[in-house]
Parts: sequence; C-alpha cells; structure tokens
Amino acid sequence: MSEYPIDKIRADFPILSREVYGKPLVYLDNAATTQKPLCVLDAMREEYLNVNANVHRGVHYLSQQATDLHEAAREKVRQFIHAAKTEEIIFTRGTTEAINLVASSFCESQMQEGDEVLVTEMEHHSNIVPWQLQAQKRGIIVRHLPITDDGTLACCDDIATYITPRTKLLSIAHVSNVLGTVNPVKEIVRIAHAHGIPVLVDGAQSAPHMTIDVQAIDCDFFAFSGHKMYGPTGIGVLYGKEEWLEKLPPYQGGGEMIDKVTWERTTFERLPFKFEAGTPDYVATHGLATAIDYLQGIGFGAIEAHEQELTRYGLEQLSQIEGLRIYGPQRSSRDAVISFNVGDIHHLDMGTLLDRLGIAVRTGHHCAQPLMDRLGVSGTVRASFALYNTKEEIDTLVAGIRRVSQMF
Repeated sequence: MSEYPIDKIRADFPILSREVYGKPLVYLDNAATTQKPLCVLDAMREEYLNVNANVHRGVHYLSQQATDLHEAAREKVRQFIHAAKTEEIIFTRGTTEAINLVASSFCESQMQEGDEVLVTEMEHHSNIVPWQLQAQKRGIIVRHLPITDDGTLACCDDIATYITPRTKLLSIAHVSNVLGTVNPVKEIVRIAHAHGIPVLVDGAQSAPHMTIDVQAIDCDFFAFSGHKMYGPTGIGVLYGKEEWLEKLPPYQGGGEMIDKVTWERTTFERLPFKFEAGTPDYVATHGLATAIDYLQGIGFGAIEAHEQELTRYGLEQLSQIEGLRIYGPQRSSRDAVISFNVGDIHHLDMGTLLDRLGIAVRTGHHCAQPLMDRLGVSGTVRASFALYNTKEEIDTLVAGIRRVSQMF
C-alpha cells in the first residue's frame, strides 16, 4: 500500500476534490459507475475538436483518421481481455445491450419452446429480464442456480445436476454487484462445456478490478461496460467466440452491418460489423481505449492489491459496528463491494443521511430484486471501492454510520 501512488492517482480525478454539503466528497458508489480520469476526458475532447467524422464510410482524411482510432480501440479491447481476434469484439452501448444481443440472437437461432437458460440467484436484472422477455416471446424457460446463506453458489460442485437435456445456455455474473462474490467461472465453464452448454459471463463488475483472459476462462461470450472501468458511458463490449458469432443472426438492422441490400433480400457484413448497426459511438470507443491504457499504466496487480486491502479493511472496520450485518462471503473470494444494513434502520434513511455527510453510497435493491428476496430484505446500503479510494475514506464511512446509528 505504501508504494501505491494514491496521491498521484487521485489528482487524475478532479471531482474527488470537490465538496458536497460543505463536506469533502467520499465517493463509494463505484459499482454503479466510476469517475473518469482527465486523460479520458482529454482524449474524447481532442477527437471531437480535431478528428470528428463518421467511421468506415468516408474516403476523406478525417473519416480515415476516426476509423483508425475506432479500430485501434477494438484492438486495444482485444488485447485487454486476451481475445484471439478483433472479429470477436463487438461494440455495444454497455453490458445490458450486450446481454440483450445474445439473448435475442441466441434464442432466435438456437432455442425452441421448452428449452432452458440457466442463470444464478445473484444476477443483476440485466441478466434476468432479457431472458424473461425471450420466455414470453418464444416459450423458453429461465431457471436459476441457488446460493448459500453466505452468498456463494450452492451448486458449484454439482452444477451438472441442474443441467437437463433442454438446457441450451448458462449465463452467469463473474462478480455479484451486491455480494461481491467472485464466481469460479473457469471451473463453471469447464463443467458446462463437458455437457455441451455454452456460457455467457457478465463481466461488468470484474473487468474494472482484475485481469480478464477470455481464452483462459474459455467462455463463449463475455460482456462488460466502459463506464464502470473509468471510461465513458454508453459504450460496452460483447466478446463472442467467432464460431458462435457466425451462427447467430444480426440483432439489429440498418446501415454499417450490411453487405448488399436489394428489395428481395439483404446479405450481411463480416464480423464484427454484422452486429454493429448504425453509427457507432466512435469517440466513446477512443475514450474506452484510453481508460484501458490508464488502468494498464497503473497495473492490475497493483490495483487489485490496493482494492483487496481496502475491502479487507472495510470488512474489518464495519464488522465492529453494533447491529451492522454484512451480506456476502466473509472468508471466501469477494471483490471490492460491501453491502450491509444496520439494525432496523431503513437503507434509504442510512444512505440519505450519509449523503448529508458527503458520503456517496448506493441504497436499494441494486437491480437485483430476486437476490433481495433471497436475503430477506427490501434493500441494502452498498459501499463499493475503486483504485482511487483510501482507508481514510472508509474511516469516514464508519464514523458516518456510527453517527447516523446514534440518531436512531
């Protein structure tokens, strides 16, 4: 921790030096979205000022330059997640659109009425609702794998018992956005593949915090968002194995994704453009690439060590508060998220009063209502850490919780 350049890093995020209600901002809502370093903002501003032109379509200099930046971002993402080919990198608006893309195209071409998709009890709504929509349209069945009381998969060792002859896909979060549980996706993929089942991994909460190697995981699809990893909003990535992307039909139709259009029929572009209808957010892709450069400049080893130390410290300090209950694994693998409640204090009341102390946390069901039902609560308070947070901020959070608790 002493060697981690925290002061230099925090200087890259000017918003962290502002005040809220006359108090220094303590931003602990990073699982919802992260703040953006100056280099990302500068890169996007520079492109809008000097390189703004539509990509892939123009022969003029600006269009070619913008296209080069856009495709360089695709290559940057390929390297970032260790994909085999840039053809396997599809730009989307975020994790949600990426999962919707797979749900729509996979169910249309690979599933029939009565076929099953397996998810888990800890999923974000974005990995539940798209499958339920397909269930309404096509009559597929959405089943879930249960979790234990400590927030880990109850069925990791015997996941095969939940696979039936009608199971066609397993879709699972790499890291729970509520519990911080880090699922052993490599082992889960191995088991699923042994039964011929492809796997989609929701990496929204893992990509900002750890090295991702989709070839080592061997997942068939992997989705993540730019805004949760210090990049701009409205940009995300779907990785898909080339063999699967070739099988799936386009998700949307329009410009850019076509080969030839006649009144009789349309043929589609090669990968990855088959899945990228319309003008992409080419400035945001450049911003995402810049964010990746920023993360790699610090080093994921250093980032992960820093965030794990913060998480351990947070668990230790929060557990000393009388009446505070922490949800999720206490001893097994967990990421930089701590969800909790204090006694009978409503999570909204706690979050609102902490906000008046300058402390930004998340309250509510965190887009995971089935998980809240499993936990037996309506919602929780969630503190989530990032590469720029400090132990002193955790101390401020703890002091704030104690002060609010005394009020009740």
